[in-house]
Amino acid sequence: MPRTGSATVSVVIPVRDDAQHLDACLALLGRQTRRPDEVVVVDNGSTDASALVARQHGARVVVEPRPGIPYAAAAGYDAARGDLILRLDADSRPGPDWVAHAVRVLADPDVEAVSGAGRFDLRGPGGALLAHAYLGAYYTLGHLAAGHPVIWGSSAAFRADAWRRVREHITRSGDVHDDLDLAMALGPDARVIVDRTWRVGVSARSLRPGRQWVRRFGRAFRTLRRQWDVMPPWERWRVRLQG
Repeated sequence: MPRTGSATVSVVIPVRDDAQHLDACLALLGRQTRRPDEVVVVDNGSTDASALVARQHGARVVVEPRPGIPYAAAAGYDAARGDLILRLDADSRPGPDWVAHAVRVLADPDVEAVSGAGRFDLRGPGGALLAHAYLGAYYTLGHLAAGHPVIWGSSAAFRADAWRRVREHITRSGDVHDDLDLAMALGPDARVIVDRTWRVGVSARSLRPGRQWVRRFGRAFRTLRRQWDVMPPWERWRVRLQG
């Protein structure tokens, strides 16, 4: 797998019963201007054809039977062999330059992680405007809580050595936001950047009204409480500002 003169890239995609979206996502990864060196699909107990679809596209399938994205994402990162780990969700829609853009950003040795922007699959300009408002709130509030920019799991990239540094300090079990948890585990002295020019399409199903919003806010509070037990927010900001 190693490439001469460039970093190797692993793309990690957790999936559970989402074969149709996964098929579209993997097809787009196959059209990248800079092809990933491997694609790792983590089958998190699917009962549909998700694992079959992944293999048909040439992805390496890792089985994580314990339910939940924190377990699945961590299993994928552990299994990744590349120097850089790029993360998508099964319903992400990366453009043709998505991998190449991440590689360019992480060519700066001081950058440990980068997170992007998105557009929800709604007709007209509503998808872009809604994504701007939704992600704007997430990034702003997350930054205040973490003391530095945070990661959005539908489009993120980080160094494999950064993952190895914090892999024992992230939350694998429980109902938490794995992307926010990872960003906070990286610590306030890590250089995490938000690049709003690095965009993916994404399903708007995450915005449907209902009980999912109660679960989402619950995950956010559990994630913050878990990482604030390690380092409270005022200490995070002190470290950040002094750095």
